[in-house]
Amino acid sequence: MSAPAGTDTTPMFRDESETTMTTSTTPTTMRALVQSGYGGTETLRWGEHLAPVASAGQVLVRVEAVSPDSGTIHLMTGRPTIVRPFLGLRTPRQPVPGLAFAGRVEALGPGVEGFAVGDAVAGSAPGAFAELVAARVTKIARIPAGVSMTDAAAQPISAVTALQALRDVARVQAGQSVLVLGAGGGVGSALVQLAVIAGARVTGVASAAKAELVRSLGAERVIDYRAEPGPDSWGRFDVVIDTADGRGLSVLRRALEPRGTLAIVGADHVGGPVLDGLDRQFRASLLNPWVRHRLAMVMQKESGDDLAIVLDHLASGRMLSAVDEVAPLERAHAAIDRLARREVAGKIVVALRPQ
Repeated sequence: MSAPAGTDTTPMFRDESETTMTTSTTPTTMRALVQSGYGGTETLRWGEHLAPVASAGQVLVRVEAVSPDSGTIHLMTGRPTIVRPFLGLRTPRQPVPGLAFAGRVEALGPGVEGFAVGDAVAGSAPGAFAELVAARVTKIARIPAGVSMTDAAAQPISAVTALQALRDVARVQAGQSVLVLGAGGGVGSALVQLAVIAGARVTGVASAAKAELVRSLGAERVIDYRAEPGPDSWGRFDVVIDTADGRGLSVLRRALEPRGTLAIVGADHVGGPVLDGLDRQFRASLLNPWVRHRLAMVMQKESGDDLAIVLDHLASGRMLSAVDEVAPLERAHAAIDRLARREVAGKIVVALRPQ
């Protein structure tokens, strides 16, 4: 990626209780992927954008790798439309997409302790598809030795969501049987591994093209959803975790043991444009008090502490980074298109700097 086009020539001092001090070496602009409106990747272009500064409790990170996820697609398309009042009615208020990143700390905001300039970190923050991103320290973690920038960038959203789904929502215990729908995707590939680490017996539902990946991650059994649309032939499970597969609640409950748990992750395009997959999550919450099964929605909370757990699993070899492709900067649009078409096995990462 080219260097920022401009820098401040005259030092400007700001209230240090709110932001870092901008000096003559702090760039005021940067290269970023900027979104002009809702739609497909034709709305995205690389261009100059105002560089962020680190406010109190934040660090400024020079991004080396970024990993798009379903949230990137939701922001790009503006779906489900029910969230547009929060994102921006006609165009996104945050014009730079992306959340999950890895890079090196460039500057510290006021009051930041425990991090230093030059630290290799991964985390999540709005506007990650850019040379620089400002991230809260509560949403980042140091990258352990032996973990690459590209592998680290794949974890902050998808793997953290998987960890929270298993631990906090499904409450998976050793010896339980767990079914993961969408096991070949970004969240699903992490779910399989983390469930195995927790001592569960894992079955994954995926396409035939992703079956080998799912087996390599520790699944005892892989079901081809085209050959066995089920779930009557799948068996019964203590926990079913659906990563936006799209089947109705009554269908998925047939795969549960009498007191089993169904956890629904994400809101991919499986319904109408207003609610999309959120419809199933809302209905699950409303139905939960009236049925013998436990039905729950998974709402990810960006957490540096949980990210540190995942990165430690990677560093120790307990977990693999299921990265399908590390795309160079010039292939960012194509990478996002692949993700939108659900062609990615595991995760895809865009390298903003040569790796």
